Amino acid sequence: MKNYSVKELKSVANLIRQDIIRMIHRAGSGHPGGALGMADIFTVLYFKILKHNHEKPDWLQRDRLILSNGHICPVLYATLAHRGYFSLNILKKLRQINSPLQGHPHNETLAGIENSSGPLGQGISQAVGLALATQLDKQKNHIFCITSDGEHNEGQLWEAVMTANKYKLGNLINIIDYNGIQIDGKTKDIMPLGSLKAKYQAFGWKVLEMDGHNYAQIIRTLEKAKEYRQSPVVIIAKTTLGKGVSFMENKFDWHGIAPNTEQADKALTELKNYV
Repeated sequence: MKNYSVKELKSVANLIRQDIIRMIHRAGSGHPGGALGMADIFTVLYFKILKHNHEKPDWLQRDRLILSNGHICPVLYATLAHRGYFSLNILKKLRQINSPLQGHPHNETLAGIENSSGPLGQGISQAVGLALATQLDKQKNHIFCITSDGEHNEGQLWEAVMTANKYKLGNLINIIDYNGIQIDGKTKDIMPLGSLKAKYQAFGWKVLEMDGHNYAQIIRTLEKAKEYRQSPVVIIAKTTLGKGVSFMENKFDWHGIAPNTEQADKALTELKNYV
């Protein structure tokens, strides 16, 4: 894999953000806020950290990425397209009838999509199952899972967290998109999460934290997580919903609405000048 510089990674993330805006505007529905907020992390994962091969998407030794908060799938679709898994032209079909780009990912429609998701809280269970199977097969690859802070309201998630600790799944890395916002408002108002760090530590996980927009931190933290094999690892990534588009940043309204033409044009203008 090419050794991308931070400048190159930022450039790719910017293109991904622009595609997110275009995709959701064209579809007339979708979830721009979380997708924009995770663009930096997805870029680093697919262009620097994950062991994968876009020319052999079913390679058995690949790392797998499970997207639990499937509503942010535009960032996954755009990243996979820019990484060469499929044509960028397919991005124009987001949420269209019979399109492979559904509103939540479906793992039998396009190369690179590892799981089907929709109901929140279930992706971590899928990831635990894959990590356990991988461990039993004595494979060395990692299972990454992307979860949202809001879906930590779900009881099933914590059952999976306990299971991961029981089997000491040192090949499992859970990245929490911690933007403090969910569809109805701020997480602290909807259902306070308390200290996720303390909770995961109590469940026997290794806890790391990072700024989800600081590339040096993202790279260093992800590399450290891959090196640690004694227990499952959780990374609490502080992100900004709507990152890169000023009028969307930290506004819970943009969790799940599409920009109109005027808003999309304004967003794209900002992103094209974004550093």
